[in-house]
Amino acid sequence: GSCDGYPDQMFYNTGIATYVWLVTNRKDAARKGKVQLVNGANHFQKMRKSLGDKRKELSPEHIDKLSRLYADFEEGPEVKIFANEDFGYRKITVERPLQLNFQASAERIARLEDEKGWQNLIKSKKKGEDAAAEVAEGQETQEAIRALLGDLDTETVQTSREEFVKLLKAEAKKRDLKLAAPLLKAVLSALSERDPGAEVCKVRGSPEPDTDLRDHENVPLTEGIDAYMAREVLPHVPDAWVDESKTKVGYEIPFTRHFYVYEPPRPLAEIEAEIQELEGEIRGMLGEVLA
Repeated sequence: GSCDGYPDQMFYNTGIATYVWLVTNRKDAARKGKVQLVNGANHFQKMRKSLGDKRKELSPEHIDKLSRLYADFEEGPEVKIFANEDFGYRKITVERPLQLNFQASAERIARLEDEKGWQNLIKSKKKGEDAAAEVAEGQETQEAIRALLGDLDTETVQTSREEFVKLLKAEAKKRDLKLAAPLLKAVLSALSERDPGAEVCKVRGSPEPDTDLRDHENVPLTEGIDAYMAREVLPHVPDAWVDESKTKVGYEIPFTRHFYVYEPPRPLAEIEAEIQELEGEIRGMLGEVLA
């Protein structure tokens, strides 16, 4: 296939740069598995009269030149040839483990009021007396939880979620109090804070990912994911891993990047001289106005 880039202002309804794609499944042997990029951004002429957003056009000579660039299939300043896989990448999801500490301090207990699982205890979808009874039961549960947490050591910071859950359940059992999953989740959320020195939280024996630390990386198809992780990620976050179930394959053709030509900035002396000249002109204009 081929992708030809054209300058802006080439079409009536849009002023943006445009591209022409040539796609076929009947390539000759030399073109199979290849993508040819042709940069036609400098091949145009100004129209004598613009037509809406269209101010540029291709002359027959421009069309002939671009056609030859395509047909010759040779690399040069305006032609780049790549393998199909050069444009492919895998978008990987990089996870890091959730690490939390827990404390039954007054400040953290107060955060319960912001937890949805806690708020739902005093809400009801029922009507009338049934709704009132359900809300009252929820209020009793809230008071019981507050009493339970109030009896815990407020100073101790627990760095193991597993041990803290055991402690909560043991205290709840003493009070014949049931900690439903949504309620337990609300309590753990309110009483926890991220702590890189804490024990890794696990689910069924595997590290639980911290969604706030989740990141994404694009790995070229031409490179192995393990090699990429070893070079780009693990030296900085050695506890990271890839969730392979979330990996997606995509393709991108960064046309402009492939034809970018670096232009070094002008010498500082030249820029400074220009600034001084402009400052002189401004002073002269101010003098005329203030005179």
